Amino acid sequence: MKKISVSLSGHRTSVSLEAEFMSALHAIAAKQNRPVAAIIGEIDAARGARTLSSALRVWILQNKI
Repeated sequence: MKKISVSLSGHRTSVSLEAEFMSALHAIAAKQNRPVAAIIGEIDAARGARTLSSALRVWILQNKI
Protein backbone atom coordinates (compact mmCIF):
# COMPACT_ATOMS: atom_id res chain seq x y z
CA MET A 1 0.00 0.00 0.00
CA LYS A 2 1.12 3.50 -0.78
CA LYS A 3 -0.15 6.57 1.05
CA ILE A 4 -0.60 10.06 -0.38
CA SER A 5 -1.49 13.18 1.59
CA VAL A 6 -3.56 15.91 -0.05
CA SER A 7 -5.53 18.98 0.97
CA LEU A 8 -9.25 18.69 0.19
CA SER A 9 -11.65 21.52 0.90
CA GLY A 10 -9.10 23.13 3.19
CA HIS A 11 -8.27 20.07 5.29
CA ARG A 12 -5.44 17.57 4.99
CA THR A 13 -6.29 13.94 4.43
CA SER A 14 -4.42 10.86 3.34
CA VAL A 15 -5.43 8.07 1.01
CA SER A 16 -3.95 4.60 0.85
CA LEU A 17 -3.94 2.71 -2.44
CA GLU A 18 -2.14 -0.34 -3.72
CA ALA A 19 1.11 0.54 -5.48
CA GLU A 20 -0.34 -0.40 -8.89
CA PHE A 21 -3.30 1.97 -8.47
CA MET A 22 -1.03 4.75 -7.24
CA SER A 23 1.26 4.30 -10.27
CA ALA A 24 -1.74 4.35 -12.60
CA LEU A 25 -3.08 7.51 -10.94
CA HIS A 26 0.24 9.29 -11.42
CA ALA A 27 0.49 8.09 -15.04
CA ILE A 28 -3.02 9.32 -15.83
CA ALA A 29 -2.29 12.69 -14.18
CA ALA A 30 0.91 13.04 -16.22
CA LYS A 31 -0.87 12.15 -19.46
CA GLN A 32 -3.62 14.69 -18.70
CA ASN A 33 -1.00 17.23 -17.56
CA ARG A 34 -2.90 17.73 -14.30
CA PRO A 35 -1.84 17.63 -10.67
CA VAL A 36 -2.75 14.44 -8.81
CA ALA A 37 -4.26 16.57 -6.03
CA ALA A 38 -6.65 18.25 -8.49
CA ILE A 39 -7.84 14.88 -9.77
CA ILE A 40 -8.34 13.59 -6.24
CA GLY A 41 -10.28 16.75 -5.35
CA GLU A 42 -12.66 16.25 -8.28
CA ILE A 43 -13.17 12.60 -7.41
CA ASP A 44 -13.78 13.50 -3.76
CA ALA A 45 -16.43 16.06 -4.73
CA ALA A 46 -18.32 13.53 -6.86
CA ARG A 47 -17.88 10.29 -4.90
CA GLY A 48 -21.16 10.19 -3.02
CA ALA A 49 -21.26 7.54 -0.28
CA ARG A 50 -18.15 5.65 -1.46
CA THR A 51 -14.94 5.91 0.47
CA LEU A 52 -12.36 8.08 -1.24
CA SER A 53 -10.04 5.10 -1.79
CA SER A 54 -12.83 3.13 -3.48
CA ALA A 55 -13.84 6.10 -5.61
CA LEU A 56 -10.22 6.54 -6.70
CA ARG A 57 -9.89 2.88 -7.68
CA VAL A 58 -13.07 3.02 -9.79
CA TRP A 59 -11.99 6.28 -11.44
CA ILE A 60 -8.55 4.85 -12.23
CA LEU A 61 -10.11 1.76 -13.82
CA GLN A 62 -12.42 3.96 -15.90
CA ASN A 63 -9.55 6.21 -17.02
CA LYS A 64 -6.75 3.68 -17.37
CA ILE A 65 -4.37 4.61 -20.13
